[in-house]
Amino acid sequence: MELRTLRYFVAVAEELHFGRAARRLHLSQPPLSRAIKHLENDLGTTLLHRSPAGVALTDAGHVLLAEAKALLEHADRIRAKLARTTITVGMLGDHAAGLAAAFRLRHPDVEIRVRETDLTDPTCGLRTGQVDVALTRGPFDDSGLKTLVLHRDPVGAVLRPDDPLAARGQITTDDLDGRDWFQFPDGTDEVWRNYWNGGKPRSGPTVRAVQECVQSVLWNGSVGLAPLGHDLDGLVVVPLTDMAPSPVVIAWTRDDPLTRDFVEAAAQAYRLTVTA
Repeated sequence: MELRTLRYFVAVAEELHFGRAARRLHLSQPPLSRAIKHLENDLGTTLLHRSPAGVALTDAGHVLLAEAKALLEHADRIRAKLARTTITVGMLGDHAAGLAAAFRLRHPDVEIRVRETDLTDPTCGLRTGQVDVALTRGPFDDSGLKTLVLHRDPVGAVLRPDDPLAARGQITTDDLDGRDWFQFPDGTDEVWRNYWNGGKPRSGPTVRAVQECVQSVLWNGSVGLAPLGHDLDGLVVVPLTDMAPSPVVIAWTRDDPLTRDFVEAAAQAYRLTVTA
């Protein structure tokens, strides 16, 4: 039983009309009819009741339709996996160690291309088609994207060691009012920008990369935010009690098999469950 013949049968079963199915398959009607007849002969059963008004599925036809669609979907997934040998991953941050190992176990022959992004695009080029999947940090505008939160990190204010607030065990964003904060360029995702500004309008030097943020604090005494537990060249990160944690997020747009396997590997690395 050929996959092509099963595709012919599914088309006829869904259209319930040989003529419409032939047009859908870009075939003439006689070879389509012959293919379905040969399929019925091979299976030894009638799949379709034919009449001048069209066709109707028999009980056997209903069974075959469900099985054929499942088989064709599985075949398509296999074909996609064999055809695609690379995946491009956008990254913002250092979250990939366990994930890389988990994905290599699933796909040792797939080439993983990494695109490291700056702070101006939290989707790492996902919306512009530069990457297949983004391993990034939120929050950001996720409209039109599929996302899975892998982890949530508390954040704090990045300060110089000689800053009067650096010795405190914790502070709030109100303690930082009136200070210069490093800013992202115009056009940066507003949800992202608002979060890293502590939820208020701020002013200060414009930065694009983590090292620029660090240097802005070192040289200018600017204030910024960062996840706790990161080594920032001797700077101090004081926990902020009124800031929601920043999520580590995997984002994607298309549920092709290789991307889906990458998402599932990420969930495995973080011991999460992926739902369809």
